[in-house]
Amino acid sequence: MANLVTSLCCVVLAAVVVAYAQRRSQLVARNQYERMGNDVTMQCGSLDNDASVSWKVNGTDVKAQHHLEGPRLMLTEVDLGHNGLYSCFQNPHGERRDTIYLHIGIPPREPTVTCRSNTYPKGFYCSWHQLHQTFIPTTFEVDVQHNQRSLEVQKDPDHKNRCRVRFPEVFSSFPYKVNVTSVNALGKASTTISFEESSIVKPDPPERVTATPIRHNARRLEVSWHSPATWPDIDNFPLKYFLRYRPLIREQWQHVELSDSTSHTITDAIAGKEYIIQVAAKDTEIGTWSDWSVAVHATPWIEDPLPITSTTEVDYTTEAKTSPIPSSNAPQKAEQPVGGAARLLTHFSPLLLGMLLLFM
Repeated sequence: MANLVTSLCCVVLAAVVVAYAQRRSQLVARNQYERMGNDVTMQCGSLDNDASVSWKVNGTDVKAQHHLEGPRLMLTEVDLGHNGLYSCFQNPHGERRDTIYLHIGIPPREPTVTCRSNTYPKGFYCSWHQLHQTFIPTTFEVDVQHNQRSLEVQKDPDHKNRCRVRFPEVFSSFPYKVNVTSVNALGKASTTISFEESSIVKPDPPERVTATPIRHNARRLEVSWHSPATWPDIDNFPLKYFLRYRPLIREQWQHVELSDSTSHTITDAIAGKEYIIQVAAKDTEIGTWSDWSVAVHATPWIEDPLPITSTTEVDYTTEAKTSPIPSSNAPQKAEQPVGGAARLLTHFSPLLLGMLLLFM
């Protein structure tokens, strides 16, 4: 008897656990992805077709154009405004039976893929992007083939849509084949490109470009730069450089190509005019030119002007030398100071003259 009671308790407990699990699974929101512009049907759990339910989206009654058919909610020509958390409740007690997170988007299209080696001969990287937004999470699968074998692909830690691949061998004559597949809940699309090693070599621009005027030379500028830090072996894989410069007053560039030097003296600068200067780099044998470096500005040496003498002082000195009598427009010299007796005599001289005439 005790064994029978124990068995019955276990059966009841198991049934309760199963019922609770089913109830929890119905209450946890599940994702449903639908294509933009389509009609959408959402099913309220596993309720029978004659069940009566009501629906809410984000906690409020569904107001968008829709149709109810038993436990199903049907939306017409959905767009991004239909995104949200939908919940269904069984009538008449209003018990929640299911929760659905509706995501509206579009299937991916073929991604745009480009590959480049700025660290030759170590390896290359490939990057990709979608020309059209999908509005739902989209991932990318990358496969790289060389000489009929797959190469290891390393995700770039700094760029989401970029991967790095090591060259399995240098100077290989076998082409590389890169396939990138865009994948989301509504579909997938792929792009495949093929290239030879030499065609993707492109260094980064030269760094730390400087331009310095040369003292006492109004037509020269000394330009120097450093090779890109990302280029790993400058000794065995040297770079050549392309310099361009122009005065700001003109639109036409002047160009100089240099074999392996990292400096150049401009000798035909226009005196006193500000110049803009940039440099590009390229492997001496293969690949293409880098982008232009960050522009620098410089002006050739300008001689310090002589001190300017005041015009008033010059005119006064000239007039003093050429004319013994100052003109009426020139400033007059002040009279010399006289003593007290002399000033008294000058003040009374008319009175003394009159007295002298009376006694004559």
